[in-house]
Amino acid sequence: MRVLFTSAALCGHFYPLVPLAWAFRGLGHEVLVAVADDFVPEVLRAGLPSVSCGPAADFTGFAAEGEPGRLAERRYGNGRVFGRNAAQNLPGLLSIVESWRPELVLSERAEAAGPVAASVFGVPSVELQWGIPLLREYRAAAGDELGPHLAGLGLPSVPPPVTVLNPWPPSMRRSHALTQRRMRNVPYDGQARVPAWVWQPRSRPRICLTLGTVLPRLGIDGVSGVVIPMLRELARLEADVVVAVEDEVAAGWPPLPAVATHVGRLPLSHVLRACDLAIHHGGQGTSLTALGAGRPQLVLPAFDDQLDNAAAVVTAGAGLQLPPGEADPATVADLCAELLGRPVFRQAAAGIAAEIARQPSLAEVAADLTALAADRRSNAA
Repeated sequence: MRVLFTSAALCGHFYPLVPLAWAFRGLGHEVLVAVADDFVPEVLRAGLPSVSCGPAADFTGFAAEGEPGRLAERRYGNGRVFGRNAAQNLPGLLSIVESWRPELVLSERAEAAGPVAASVFGVPSVELQWGIPLLREYRAAAGDELGPHLAGLGLPSVPPPVTVLNPWPPSMRRSHALTQRRMRNVPYDGQARVPAWVWQPRSRPRICLTLGTVLPRLGIDGVSGVVIPMLRELARLEADVVVAVEDEVAAGWPPLPAVATHVGRLPLSHVLRACDLAIHHGGQGTSLTALGAGRPQLVLPAFDDQLDNAAAVVTAGAGLQLPPGEADPATVADLCAELLGRPVFRQAAAGIAAEIARQPSLAEVAADLTALAADRRSNAA
């Protein structure tokens, strides 16, 4: 069977697809990943075959500052950015689906051109939902951006998927996601070498501070001005801090306080198991990787699903959060001291880790989707 994967040109969107693509390859299926031209090298680094479906992605206006409390409006604005990129990729994806003839199209939730191209050629499409919220604003915005294309293709809206995959454990989901297809979260870290210190004994607590992959790629300014005062405050906890950010981002920072024992790209799936606490932005990859490692979290969300992911971690008892604009260094250090000092957070995180481990393996999910595609072909024949 041929399976076409599509993704927005951001690591945080593509990385959750990588282990599933490899699961399909492990079952003997052909896999192809279609992304914007500038993102093809990132897919190739994951060891997956890739094809360009359009020009370089344009994220102008994404994660722009807006008025506090107007969350739906900001989400719709971000959705329009993704929709605009989908519109410029749609002609290429239509050509790829027509010529390569996949039997299944699997897209992450922010990429809307894949489902449209699949529908035009009668191919079932599957959506991978990242993040806790429904994000109905994304679908509405994609429909608006793709409106003229949809009309020309005779489609009333962006077609819904035949099924939705969700890697969040059922106990943390909201009502709209309770019936979505379960799958185990398997982290993909990109090209990051496992440091030897993760296996070495230590005498002090270790905290991992990370910004994820999306914020650095978007060039958010002032990051070092937040991180460095935070590190100075964390020094009073008598803990070691590893700072996991892209090497090129860290290269532009001033010297860090002595409490920071490492700075650079790190494989979080290994590193977090060698830490006692994670401080991060609330992205799906980091949140689920920390939960899978059974580690408490302090979440400092910035936009979109990060806000809901943070709330879900808190509701599960596995961590604490600080709303946007309230992450002053002293408060961060105080909450870290609470997370390290109270076993209840570790116990809750360990319970979620056990729940994640019980979810269906990616091999099972790939086999189920293979059967789904076969049923669709049989019914259409």
